[in-house]
Amino acid sequence: MSLSVNLASRLSEVSVKVKATLSALIPETMGPEQSLVNAMRYAVLGDGKFLRPLLVLESGGLFDVDGSRLLRVAAAIEVVHCYSLVHDDLPCMDDDDLRRGQPTVHKKFDEATAVLAGDALLSLAFEILSDAQTHFDPNVRIQLVSLLARIAGAKGMVGGQMMDMSGFQLGNDIAAISRMQRLKTGGLFGFAVESGAILGKASEKLHHNLNSFAHDFGLAFQIADDILDVVGNVETLGKAVGKDQSHGKATFVSVMGLEGAKAHLSYLCSQAKEHLHVFGARADILKALVDSVESRTI
Repeated sequence: MSLSVNLASRLSEVSVKVKATLSALIPETMGPEQSLVNAMRYAVLGDGKFLRPLLVLESGGLFDVDGSRLLRVAAAIEVVHCYSLVHDDLPCMDDDDLRRGQPTVHKKFDEATAVLAGDALLSLAFEILSDAQTHFDPNVRIQLVSLLARIAGAKGMVGGQMMDMSGFQLGNDIAAISRMQRLKTGGLFGFAVESGAILGKASEKLHHNLNSFAHDFGLAFQIADDILDVVGNVETLGKAVGKDQSHGKATFVSVMGLEGAKAHLSYLCSQAKEHLHVFGARADILKALVDSVESRTI
């Protein structure tokens, strides 16, 4: 069986397990909060890629971390990712009507419900991570909470989104664009990978290898996304395309050109896999994930 087939099978398995975990963590309810809970479930239980949960499970698997603990962290990172999508899609942000092939949350429900659903999802992530079921060692839980708080805040995702909204000010500064994407997108990939190392109490050297992998993978993923915004189609991606250019946003493609962006993507993917060499065959799924990003099939 090829690595690409293994990856597809693994992603399908992760999707099923993480959705079951999320459904249990956000159970259906009756009463005044029903609409809010319905919006939360709608946001997280759709047909997403579940790449970040996969990174949690695979990185933690390198250190033989208990699967039930990894699933809780995977669920936490997925609700943060989904919260960011719900808010990014709002009219005051990117103003998108389609996400994962379905109406965005504010279109399915309304803007106020979408804002509150995003708020509730973000809060839920910290509730999950701080629970003893996630890890018996409170120091491990504190590390996870602290890392996610930093990555999700003004020095992470929120700061990156602010830079993205002010994209015209970035001009052709590739360093500034890289920093924006590292904050907005790469940080959460970094948390996904680093959380496995934290749960597994990895050595400093192996921790460094995984952090370096996450850095290169995160940038590669964003470049691939920028490329798809130019050459992709709404049927395949399940979201609008061509919006970066129409909004005048600074992207890797707008600065480096399509061929330059493709070349840089290839370089980053090669570097990302090199950082995984120390883990041998145990990192094969992670390497296959990198290949799928380079070929822009995911």
